[in-house]
Parts: sequence; structure tokens; C-alpha cells
Amino acid sequence: MIEWMLMPLRRYADFDGRSRRLEYWSFTLLNFVIAILLLVAMFAMGTSLGVFADIEAGNMSALFGWFLGGFGLVFVIWWLAFLIPNIAVSVRRLHDRNMSGWWYLGFIAINLIPIVNLLSPIAGIAFLVLMLLPGTPGPNQYGPDPKDPTGADVFL
Repeated sequence: MIEWMLMPLRRYADFDGRSRRLEYWSFTLLNFVIAILLLVAMFAMGTSLGVFADIEAGNMSALFGWFLGGFGLVFVIWWLAFLIPNIAVSVRRLHDRNMSGWWYLGFIAINLIPIVNLLSPIAGIAFLVLMLLPGTPGPNQYGPDPKDPTGADVFL
């Protein structure tokens, strides 16, 4: 399992090829566990939720102080370090479904457009469903089947 969790880090910026569901969801689990551990460490070191009251009062510098102080800075560095592998494994997962990686940009764009942002939950659910569906069996235009790379037809 650890092998699958770390595989996207070894393929850091590799947007070619295909990735299995196991690779994608193992890496997602690793990200989730690290985020929870960092947040627990932030609160254990004395970070309080009172900063959100300051933010509601209009003091936006409190948010920067919260994220850029102590473990918040570690959290931001972790997020930046894992951003490229997250995008790469998502694109490879879409390739496994025989879809272009540009679909990922489409899902991000839907979340950034304010009026269309009302459709954001629908886009998020659609992306989740795509990540849960099995890949296309056999080789496709993005490479051999990651479940059975030796199963490609040699003689057509």
C-alpha cells in the first residue's frame, strides 16, 4: 500500500500514461492523513479557532498569521509540494478513463467562475464519479493498461 501511496511522488511531474484507481486513492489517502496530522499539530501548538472571529471582523492579516506561522507554514509548504503530483495523478487517472487531461482544467475552471460556481457541487460529484470508475480495459491512446501492461495485443 505504501508503494502505491508514494508512486505519484516518484512520477512527480509525469502527465503521460495512465494511473490505476489504487494509485490515485492511495495518494489521496496519504494527502488526507498528512493534512489531518498537520492540522492536529497546528492546534496542539496553540493555534486557536479564535482567528476566524478576527477574520469575520475584517482583520484579514489574522488569516495570514495563522497560515504563515509555525505549523501553518509547514502546511502551506506541504500543499505547494504536493500540488504538482496531485494534478499529475489526476490527469493520469483521466487518461486511464480514455479522457484528455484537459478535462481536469475544465473542472477547475467551473469552480473558479462565480456564477457557474453554483454548479460546483455537481462538477465535484462528476469528478468523484470519474475517479471511482474503472479504467478502460486494454491499451488506449494514452498507453497500456496499468492493471495488465503485458496484456496488449501483439498480433492484431
